[in-house]
Amino acid sequence: MRIGKQEQAYTAIATSDDESITVRGYDLCNDLIGKIDFTDYFWLLVLGERPSREQRAMMDACLVAIAEHGLVPSVQAARMTLAAGPDAWQGAMAAGLLGMGSVVAGSSETAGLYLVEVLDKAQADGTDLETAAIESLKALKAARKKVPGLGHPQHSAGDPRADRLLEIADELGISGKHIETLRLLAKHAPGIINRPLPINVSGAIPATILDAGWPAEAMKAVPLLARAAGLSAHLFEESARSIGFIMSHKADLAISYDGPAAASKQHKPA
Repeated sequence: MRIGKQEQAYTAIATSDDESITVRGYDLCNDLIGKIDFTDYFWLLVLGERPSREQRAMMDACLVAIAEHGLVPSVQAARMTLAAGPDAWQGAMAAGLLGMGSVVAGSSETAGLYLVEVLDKAQADGTDLETAAIESLKALKAARKKVPGLGHPQHSAGDPRADRLLEIADELGISGKHIETLRLLAKHAPGIINRPLPINVSGAIPATILDAGWPAEAMKAVPLLARAAGLSAHLFEESARSIGFIMSHKADLAISYDGPAAASKQHKPA
């Protein structure tokens, strides 16, 4: 994106006049409200066109799969922020969303870009996908890097969410090159990396919706939207029965200080 002077001052998303509101070419009140569900509207807002039945079903499944993930750091940040400022839901929500990086939730974007990279490399080199996947895995091992979209600390035998999403993609008939690439990576990764590396949900989400037609450039929008729903649940519960300060207190108990002693304590008289 160019910084500085910009010549095209336009948006294709929405406009309004005295009598109507237009969103992506549809009259908001007459064409959309009460006539379209939110997943359809999300797709329409981002891509400018309504999804097919298969695209809607796949996106729905991905949003449900990633919405709630327990007391992960982003949720703890949101709940403790609300405990400290009960009137600031927007601040607490922002705290939770800002905590979604390359390790938690944002990993779907990383995995999606990796799948695109492997596919592009295969095409550029004129080789088959399996060869490209194997070469990529060997390069990651040599660089001592993790394989995006594979492995899980708890579900070492296989992430059930990932398995279900891939199953849905197969049922909907949308499984394509991205899912094929992911499955090839999962096939060869254990032997190359020398440890169990099942497909995780952060790999299944981008593979399935990329094959459904969602752009890699908008991948992060999916976990952000989904987790906003999960954060809403945690913030509502936090407002009713707060655990924010309990978590803070538990952290104090769990973490020991190993820095230097205060100077006044180091030189006590005998």
